Amino acid sequence: MCMTILEAIEMRHSVRKYTGDPIPENVLAVLREKIDEVNSSGDLHVQLVTDEPKSFSGLMAYGAFSGVNSYLVMAGKKDDTLDERIGYYGEQLVLLAQTLGLNSCWAGASYKKIPGTYVLEEDEKIGCYIALGYGVTQGNAHKSKSRRDVSNASDLTPAWFNKGIDAALLAPTAVNQQKFQIEYLGKKGDDAKPKVSAKPVFSMIGYAKMDLGIVRYHFEVAAGKENFDWA
Repeated sequence: MCMTILEAIEMRHSVRKYTGDPIPENVLAVLREKIDEVNSSGDLHVQLVTDEPKSFSGLMAYGAFSGVNSYLVMAGKKDDTLDERIGYYGEQLVLLAQTLGLNSCWAGASYKKIPGTYVLEEDEKIGCYIALGYGVTQGNAHKSKSRRDVSNASDLTPAWFNKGIDAALLAPTAVNQQKFQIEYLGKKGDDAKPKVSAKPVFSMIGYAKMDLGIVRYHFEVAAGKENFDWA
């Protein structure tokens, strides 16, 4: 039975320990096709690295990673939108991987850049890595904020909006910080659809814009993009 993206949102948890088993070529082919799509749509330069065990080993792998032999290098053109684009399109790859039976983990710093494993153009930079593979476990759920903590969801807001917030609360964020606010604005004037705003909240840890991109994709999947426009 095929897993939907919404089911993947509900089932996925970050995994840091992997079996080290290679990812089959047919699965890699599906990932590569999606990578081409997000690179085009998101103006990114995401690169898939396989059979490379060094990046998530040693002293830099302080996030207790083990058995990681495959990962995504999340890179793109330097500008103010890069982090959010990496989050939005990177989570599409993460959730696709989940539907393919893989596990994953966003990594902001706990990796080493191995020369020769990626290519950057002059105006590009790496935002983060994403570990991929078969987890020793499926990971664990973390404590979450409530709808009220991150939005104006209530009994008066549409059901689709509330579903979107529930999915947003399942989004992986740096150290589970959940530093975002989503607001239902309703229709104004001649608006064809209600407006929804999504903003990062200041974080001492950082990565709030990247987290917001992940959150926005989760919200869209559950709320249904046909029901609203982003403000």
